[in-house]
Order: sequence, then structure tokens, then C-alpha cells
Amino acid sequence: MPEQPQNLPDVRKSVTVAATPEQCFAVFTERPKDWWPPSHVLVKKERAGLAFEPGVGGRYYEWDVDGEEKTWGRVLEWEPGRRLAMTWRIDPNWQSIDDDERASEIEVDFEPVDERHTRVHLAHVKLDRHGEGAERIFKALDGPSPGETLELFARAIAKGSRA
Repeated sequence: MPEQPQNLPDVRKSVTVAATPEQCFAVFTERPKDWWPPSHVLVKKERAGLAFEPGVGGRYYEWDVDGEEKTWGRVLEWEPGRRLAMTWRIDPNWQSIDDDERASEIEVDFEPVDERHTRVHLAHVKLDRHGEGAERIFKALDGPSPGETLELFARAIAKGSRA
């Protein structure tokens, strides 16, 4: 019997920061170590770094102290200063998966509020693709806005503007 779709809703969060959309996109894609939640780790040993490969088809990934890499997903949309979309390769037990067939997606939109502020929207979409257990992922993500990731991102922006 085929698995019934769960029809989980998207999880959408946002935060407004004192930076331009271009600055926000740069921090998000060039400095992930400054905002990435410390508990979000796929490598087995101590994480040594995080990176985005620019452009559609690029990976975002981490590596450990021995150079072992784990890919978090692939870039689906890359529009500097405007939008970033990517797959999210985890299973319902928060373990890495090797392909995008069962991966949900993350969308990040950078919306100008005025000359000095940007509203950053982060959405987890297509959560049903995680299959059985996807509801656990939804429940873990669904909470008050802005959520841990965007809180850390806002701190990274604030810290950068004081530097």
C-alpha cells in the first residue's frame, strides 16, 4: 500500500535586521559559521568548517577536523541580495541522507524594508518528503518566530555592523 501524504504545512519564520539585502545574503552564504546553530551537526567528529558553493547546483556542507565532509544539500536558487533556496538532506532522526529525493527544501528571502533594514524570511517547505517521521521534524521546527537559526543570524548581523 503506498504511503499516504502527510500534508504537513510549511514552517515560516522571519526577522528584521539592520543591513541591506546584499549584506544579509553575503553573511548567510559566506559566513555560515557565524549563525549556524551549534547543535546542527552531521559530521561525527568536531566540526572544522561550513561553506556554501555559490550558484545553482552548489553544495552547502560541513567538514570535520579530519577533512570528512557531509553535504547538507544542494542550491536550487541563488539570487544574491534577493533569494536562496536549497534542499535539506536529513532524515526524521536528524541524520544525513545522500540524495535530494527524500530531502525537503529551505527557502530564504531577503526583503528590503528601507535603505538600512531587511526582513529575512526563512521557510522549511515540502517537509512531507522526509517520509515516515516527517511530523517529528515539523514539530521541532514549528515554534515561535524567529527561531534559533534566525536569532543567531540577527546576532551575526548586529555583531558585524559593530565591527
